[in-house]
Amino acid sequence: MFALFRPIATLGLALAVLLPTAALAELQSKVVDYKDGDTPLRGHLFWDDSIEGKRPGVIVVHEWWGLDDYALHRAKMLAEMGFVAFAADMYGDSKVTNHAKEASGWMQQITANVDQWQQRALLGLDVLMADPHTDAERMAAIGYCFGGATVMQMAYAGADLDAVVSFHGSLPVASEAQAKAIKGKVLVAHGNQDSFIPAERVDAFRAALDGAGVDWEMDIYGGVRHGFTNPGAGSYGIDNLKYDAEADVRSWKRMTDLFAEIFSVE
Repeated sequence: MFALFRPIATLGLALAVLLPTAALAELQSKVVDYKDGDTPLRGHLFWDDSIEGKRPGVIVVHEWWGLDDYALHRAKMLAEMGFVAFAADMYGDSKVTNHAKEASGWMQQITANVDQWQQRALLGLDVLMADPHTDAERMAAIGYCFGGATVMQMAYAGADLDAVVSFHGSLPVASEAQAKAIKGKVLVAHGNQDSFIPAERVDAFRAALDGAGVDWEMDIYGGVRHGFTNPGAGSYGIDNLKYDAEADVRSWKRMTDLFAEIFSVE
């Protein structure tokens, strides 16, 4: 099995054997308050201050439950790998819930207006790009569930991202113009038993990217349901939510391989 917390040697970032003992893994974090109009947003930035110079940035977008510990954990993992990671707040006021009805309502408020949805996500990207530790020329976005759809919307808005990675996202289908606006690579991790996502939408999603010549990949995991990367998925009492340890490890490994490819140091 692959270790989730291992550094990626090919990135030339935070490789422990190359660092002095005193400089090993000084992980830092801070809360960042920002706004979308009158709506206060509160994200969390993570970085390793033992690394000198700027390094690639990765924005992390939470599931429909809100910016909870799971999203923060993923951002921390990325920082431990040598990235600057920003866990963005899409709902505002640090709202988090364990109730599906409430989560669905919050998500629908955001997704009802695509332009505003994209704008809020891009504000988080602006925060990450402005941080002095971040190399704004090397950027990626990852998201889970609602967050997976959100990072696709960022790509559809023409965000300057080298890659977007959707884990069990809802796969919003791009218009012709949106698909042509995508600048980076697209990686999708999807469970073939995810009953939230009709097969017709999967087909339409892929066709739209093909039509625009997007560099995309979709990894489909057999027998896997929605929320498969989150160990707490089964605690919500929803039949279609189920953690799958093997798909979790494989999808994270595929993401790290992609980042090693696009952020490699010559």
